[in-house]
Amino acid sequence: MFSKGSNAFQFYWLVRFFIISGFSIIFSSVNAQTTAKDADTSEYLTLKQCIDYALIHQPALNRSLLNISIAKETNAINLSGFLPQVSIEGTLTHYIQLPTSFFSDTSGSSTAPVRQRLGVVNTLTPEIYVSQAIFSPSLTYALRSAPLYVKQSNQITDSTKINVVATVTKAFYNLLLTLEQINVLKEDTLMLRQSVEDTYHQYVGGIVDETDNDQATITLNNSRAELKQANNNVIPQYATLKQLMGFTPEKQFNVSFDTLEMMNDIYFDTTQQLQFDKRIELQLINTSRELQHQTTRYYQYSFLPTVSAFYDKTFEFENNTFGKLFNNSYPNSLIGLSFDMPIFTGFARTHNLQRSKLQERMIDWDETEEKSQIYTEYTTALANYKSDLYDLKTLQANVALAGKVNFIVNLQYKQGLVAYLNLITAQTNLITAQINYTNALFQVLSSKIDLQKAMGMISY
Repeated sequence: MFSKGSNAFQFYWLVRFFIISGFSIIFSSVNAQTTAKDADTSEYLTLKQCIDYALIHQPALNRSLLNISIAKETNAINLSGFLPQVSIEGTLTHYIQLPTSFFSDTSGSSTAPVRQRLGVVNTLTPEIYVSQAIFSPSLTYALRSAPLYVKQSNQITDSTKINVVATVTKAFYNLLLTLEQINVLKEDTLMLRQSVEDTYHQYVGGIVDETDNDQATITLNNSRAELKQANNNVIPQYATLKQLMGFTPEKQFNVSFDTLEMMNDIYFDTTQQLQFDKRIELQLINTSRELQHQTTRYYQYSFLPTVSAFYDKTFEFENNTFGKLFNNSYPNSLIGLSFDMPIFTGFARTHNLQRSKLQERMIDWDETEEKSQIYTEYTTALANYKSDLYDLKTLQANVALAGKVNFIVNLQYKQGLVAYLNLITAQTNLITAQINYTNALFQVLSSKIDLQKAMGMISY
């Protein structure tokens, strides 16, 4: 009598499951940390809003953004040597006793030297020194490596953004999973409570044995315990999501999502091929290789001289009376070129060059190892996603079947055709199927994030 319209039964239980588990167009959960707070004062955030908030307020990401500015300032410091270097220095001297010098007496026949004090008591010699670098191996290295350091900082920031998007998304789904489990358990608890009332009245009426009522009460208590545990799990999961977002702990918010968008978002084109160059880790390795190559070139050119031009002007003021020190000036100035070329450095330059070449080879091996790790990560994520998607479809059918069986067994029990143990088994199977389906749904969403990250396809 129940075989007719089996498709209608499946449709009924799937629709019922979606409704009771909270899969409405807009889902909102009451924040477990602020039950006394008016819900109208709480902010509702979607997954996209949580990600956007994290991309602005997440501490690790903001530190990474600051590192970009630090890299630019460091480059400006290193490149400042290309600009003229100007310095002013001076010396003020007051002789307590003037220095003594000896001169030969050419006016007479005496060969004894003549002693005489020379100099001025007060002397001030301010000096302006200007130098301009013409060529320097270190400045050349700074010029060529400056854009690479900025590029590296930007890539590290991109890597941080990818991790922020992935971790916030998975934490958001993990929280939604618990909230969905709460909704399912709430509805099942109501169903079990009704079952307890029915068995009690049947027991009072002498229709069933006392053990039926006891078994119904045990099942209800177990469901209540699971519901209590799920409610307790919401609190740390909200805290985890806030931490990953950089959200102020004292502030509260609720989560919301578009059901249709989320259901459509579980699918991923698994025919796409892995492209290593999309992974930010390999991009960072390539930048490190370029920087190391510039270091090698620096040591290759380090035997060249450092050449600079300079200009020096000195203003000399001298007078025995301090108050008249600035009455007369005796300036002098000069201009010239200077160079510094290393001849022998104890083979330090040769060994530095060899070490830098070895470090370039090490980076090549880092790339090989990273590609192997990426491929393993990709294949694992792809296998997990396919497996989880298959489980989701299987468990979706189980929900419909469990609902149908529970409906039939419930009618049979009320007609006295089956024992209460059959009803308990049917109800337990229905609860298990609903919980398993909820777990599978969010596991697919989480697996998809892992697969997108493995393929370098997370956008932000």
